[in-house]
Amino acid sequence: MEIFTMQFMQRALITAVFISVITPLIGNVIVLKRLSTIGDALSHAGLAGVTIGLCASVNPVLSAVAVSVLAAVTIEYIRRAFPNYAELATAIVLSFGVGLAAVFSGFVKNSADLNSFLFGSIVAISDFEMWTVILLSAVVIAASFLLYRELFYVTFDEEGAALSGVPVKSVNLIFTILTAIVVSVASRTVGVLVISSLMVVPVACAMLISKSYKQNIIFSVIFALCFTITGLIITAFKDIKPGGTIVLTGIAVLIVLLLMRPKR
Repeated sequence: MEIFTMQFMQRALITAVFISVITPLIGNVIVLKRLSTIGDALSHAGLAGVTIGLCASVNPVLSAVAVSVLAAVTIEYIRRAFPNYAELATAIVLSFGVGLAAVFSGFVKNSADLNSFLFGSIVAISDFEMWTVILLSAVVIAASFLLYRELFYVTFDEEGAALSGVPVKSVNLIFTILTAIVVSVASRTVGVLVISSLMVVPVACAMLISKSYKQNIIFSVIFALCFTITGLIITAFKDIKPGGTIVLTGIAVLIVLLLMRPKR
């Protein structure tokens, strides 16, 4: 336990707790709306933002947030332009993010910096990055609670929500922007290539034991906290990537829950 007295591990632990709370909050809506691919699209847009930041000597987390938010707005615009083919939006933005990241990655001088964002490097997070995560996490948590009823209604019945006076388009836009923020702030800790998994796996685990929407949110946050902290502890003693360790821990728990689930 002496390792947790070190400052870099304390920063990593604080950041891990906040990331573990905000990812399931967004992940629940993504899974229930069957929009799991939006996480992949925004993560690749965030990767493009990271490469741009590294090339321009700007903090990669901030540049990832800016590009991901722009990508989120673009997704909503394309979805409205093609209402019967909404999946086109995520495919187009994903392709654009991959292409932009591929171009700018050739100008990144230090490949180690880029790798730390691809697979996560939570133990190397700086004070500025930690406070950025805390601030943006507070925004996501506050918005999730303020829009709890609206998100619940839109998640299960968009048409009914619209007829009831819920501003569906505005709620969807805000939610997509929140998703972009979550993907961006988690890129440094978990990695842009695995962040979508952290948004989905705890929710999947919670769905196997929960009996209501509210329970699913609570259990998914608990699962995410357990996965992240377990992965962080393993990373502290073994020289392996934290992002992959966190996700594999979650997958292992999901398999166990699936095997233990009674047949119905």
